[in-house]
Amino acid sequence: MVEFDEVRQLIGEILQLGGRAQKFTPDTPLLGSIPEFDSMAVVTLINAVEERFDIMIADDEISAETFETVGKVYIFIRDKVIAGT
Repeated sequence: MVEFDEVRQLIGEILQLGGRAQKFTPDTPLLGSIPEFDSMAVVTLINAVEERFDIMIADDEISAETFETVGKVYIFIRDKVIAGT
């Protein structure tokens, strides 16, 4: 099972946020709110998620809404892992 803390930590690692990521809650906004979270960071996060959780993310599954908040990223990853895809 995927834990919220695991996803929060991964986002912090990708964005090189240090301890700032520990303050993230499911409602913490990402896109447009964290300067480090740009288009390259999204691609890097997707690649890291695929590797860490052994899932494949198709281009048509990716939308701005998925990356709106830390919680939405977590739910997306959790649901992909549960579905086994």
